Amino acid sequence: MTPGDVACWVLKSSHPPAELAPGWVPAAPRVLDRCVRPSYRLDLMAPGQPCLLWLSGRNRPGVHALGELSGAVEDRAGGPVVPVRLTLLTEPVPRAELLADPRMRQAEVLRMPAGSNPSWLSGEQFAAVLDRVGVLGPWTP
Repeated sequence: MTPGDVACWVLKSSHPPAELAPGWVPAAPRVLDRCVRPSYRLDLMAPGQPCLLWLSGRNRPGVHALGELSGAVEDRAGGPVVPVRLTLLTEPVPRAELLADPRMRQAEVLRMPAGSNPSWLSGEQFAAVLDRVGVLGPWTP
């Protein structure tokens, strides 16, 4: 995998946005630190790259926020973290909708839902997400 393969980083959480950042409302950006697993992928991450927050589990799984990496990966006592600036979506993009899109069939987050952070989307896969959000601009792959 090379930086050119990654259109968007996928940062998964089993906790809904309201638990990650109490009081977080749609359209309001928040800066959060997200835990990531040590791997070669961390060397590919850079500030300004698009990312999204994926809620895993049974309760409303899918894309809940869009944003970008707001800093470099940092080694901390509990393991590496990456700071992100995310904007909560008014309506999440449900996992079921993305599963129905042929562009998403090979997305790592759908094929291997128990995989560790970070995951990633290709340009075509990220476009499938953006089509459902109706966003153009800084997140356009």
